[in-house]
Amino acid sequence: MNLLKEFLVEEDGVGVVEVVLILVVLIGLVIIFRDAIADVVNKVVGKITKDAGTFY
Repeated sequence: MNLLKEFLVEEDGVGVVEVVLILVVLIGLVIIFRDAIADVVNKVVGKITKDAGTFY
């Protein structure tokens, strides 16, 4: 009976499960907003390359 109580109270794997769930949510958001993220990145990179000559 004591072994069962220790098993139910043990929380060693909870941290791993939390990290995995967070990663799944983040990957899902990236998949959902893939096109919007690509547009923002392309605009930023385009502006950086356009304005790179005016830096010096």
